[in-house]
Amino acid sequence: MVENRPFLTILTHLVLVLGVLIIAFPVYVALIASTHDEATLNMAAPLLPGGHLWDNLVTVWTYDPPGLPPFWTMVWNSTMMAFIIMVGKVVISIISAYAIVYFKFPFRVLAFWLIFVTLMLPVEVRIIPTYEVVANLGLLNSYAGLTIPLIASATATFLFRQFFMTVPDELMEAARVDGAGPIKFFIDILLPLSRTNIAALCIILFIYGWVQYLWPLLVTTREEHFTLMMGVKQMAGAQEVDPQWNLIITAAVLAMLPPVLIVIFMQRLFVKGLVDTEK
Repeated sequence: MVENRPFLTILTHLVLVLGVLIIAFPVYVALIASTHDEATLNMAAPLLPGGHLWDNLVTVWTYDPPGLPPFWTMVWNSTMMAFIIMVGKVVISIISAYAIVYFKFPFRVLAFWLIFVTLMLPVEVRIIPTYEVVANLGLLNSYAGLTIPLIASATATFLFRQFFMTVPDELMEAARVDGAGPIKFFIDILLPLSRTNIAALCIILFIYGWVQYLWPLLVTTREEHFTLMMGVKQMAGAQEVDPQWNLIITAAVLAMLPPVLIVIFMQRLFVKGLVDTEK
């Protein structure tokens, strides 16, 4: 039984509003700062919008400081990295989960647990040996070096496996009676059933690839492969004497936009994929 007291309702909403304000305030400050010029930001942190947003956006997009590639190049590199990681993780994970659930082969349970155990190893623990392998293969300063070490996902494999295990066996038997082989069953039945799960994972994995900072910092030394996260950090570091905070914050706001827009426009599929199996 749920208590319905006005006081508890008001208290709950106050706590929620306070939480939203705490989370949203730094984002609000960044958005406001991106609308002011350098002189205003050097005096104080404004809390009301200014009139220099367009000027800042144009300057950032045409910004080409020494030691950094053009801004659009960093956007392209981040987009490519996030897209390759997203597609690679989903494809590898769904095929791995399909093999583990629907094919009978020796040590398949052991194979799953070996994949699952990698969840216990954070990137920071295996980053040095991974870098050594990438360097020995000559993949430094390349999209392959940026993406391949991050392209497998134990979490996505686990989630797809759990979803496939909820698909009734009768569906597979019916497909088999109709003459569908493993590939046809996978493409015509499992993939359509998994579309909301795939959509939700695509959003999560794209953001995962987009916000990568440490790994690109290790494997890229040439400007043409710098990602946006590296660029924003180095824009601040390169201007220690007289940092142009209006440009740095505008670049940070632009870096934040793609994940936000993807979540907003795919919100329905994202929520459905996390809470609904749609069978």
